[in-house]
Amino acid sequence: MPTEILMPALSPTMEEGTLAKWLVKEGDEVSSGDLLAEIETDKATMEFEAVDEGTIGKILVPEGSEGVKVNTPIAVLLEEGESAGDIDESPAKAAPSEPQDAAPAAPAPAKAPQGDAPAQAAPAAPVTRDGGRIFASPLARRIAAEKGLDLTAITGSGPHGRIVKADVEGARAAPKPEAAPAAAPATSASAPAGPTTETVLKMYEDRPHEEVKLDGMRKTIAARLTEAKQTIPHFYLRRDIRLDALLKFRGQLNKQLEGRGVKLSVNDFIIKACALALQSVPDANAVWAGDRVLKLTPSDVAVAVAIEGGLFTPVLKDAEMKSLSALSAEMKDLASRARDRKLAPHEYQGGSFAISNLGMFGIDNFDAVINPPHGGILAVGAGVKKPVVGEDGEITTATVMSVTLSVDHRVIDGALGARLLQAIVENLENPMVMLA
Repeated sequence: MPTEILMPALSPTMEEGTLAKWLVKEGDEVSSGDLLAEIETDKATMEFEAVDEGTIGKILVPEGSEGVKVNTPIAVLLEEGESAGDIDESPAKAAPSEPQDAAPAAPAPAKAPQGDAPAQAAPAAPVTRDGGRIFASPLARRIAAEKGLDLTAITGSGPHGRIVKADVEGARAAPKPEAAPAAAPATSASAPAGPTTETVLKMYEDRPHEEVKLDGMRKTIAARLTEAKQTIPHFYLRRDIRLDALLKFRGQLNKQLEGRGVKLSVNDFIIKACALALQSVPDANAVWAGDRVLKLTPSDVAVAVAIEGGLFTPVLKDAEMKSLSALSAEMKDLASRARDRKLAPHEYQGGSFAISNLGMFGIDNFDAVINPPHGGILAVGAGVKKPVVGEDGEITTATVMSVTLSVDHRVIDGALGARLLQAIVENLENPMVMLA
């Protein structure tokens, strides 16, 4: 029977997307791995690949369509011997299926399932193994349901381990584990709601204004930051850092690296300083995981990058192992592709710590909001010439940069946070030690 191709979940936060462009047309034959469409998520424009082979029988959602919910049928794939007349266009068939859970971060962008609409016995929600999502085409799920197969016991041969038709056709039926009883819903006091849209519109109806439509990125940012401030017990640690030694050292390095076309920024040194500090204070290199804390071994440092309409936090992995010039080149590349919304999900997910630098905008100091599940974020202000008291008690001037470390108290206590910030300060005030 004809197989529905569903709107994929191409990022963990994606609930809906824009079908920007079809790369196939009705009547085209496709194979597994062929590109079908370009889809705009809340973070980037990504290509969507076919999982099964067949012929595009009908395109259900035209290109340019916005707000297409995840798991909504967007096209119909015909198998050999089927024709467009076999397509059931009844309202029940065309109705979107129940939204799926977001996929966890992966080394490459996860491809969404496509295939036959789930039969009555097929599970509507994705199957999980060890808490992670198992990808299976709806056709494979239907066959598995008919044969009584447990998908958690089947290894997929499709892209990124997806279970496809061939994987279940030769598999033997096995009893499925008994479902655990549903947990009773937790009771919690709801947070006070703000004024409704109608209330705000009425309040300003007699004042000239312009309504700005929220895109997927802005909605996601609003939801995540609201959650972060409501659920994470933030506390803040502040320090002033003298930059004169770093600025002098940076100037010397840049002069020597001129022939290679490398120009280090102060932010490159800050990334390196934070990465090394997380190694010096390993208990602070941690993230909150609901009912436990995960201590990371490498220093994976995220850096906030402002783009039109929002921001990304691309992650520089193993930052403690990389040279300043390597970090500089990688950061420039990530920032450039972030502004073009060309980052893959694995490039902006993860990390244990983040940096937000507004110094280039003349901001002296500020408090940053933690990006969960990170344990902390360093807010960096501008380097400013200030009068300071020298070692001999004399008044002199120095370039001083103010930083604020926002800390998740569930992960890092006050003394531990102070040790981490002290290690960052020492690295920046004595920059040569970062090359040792």
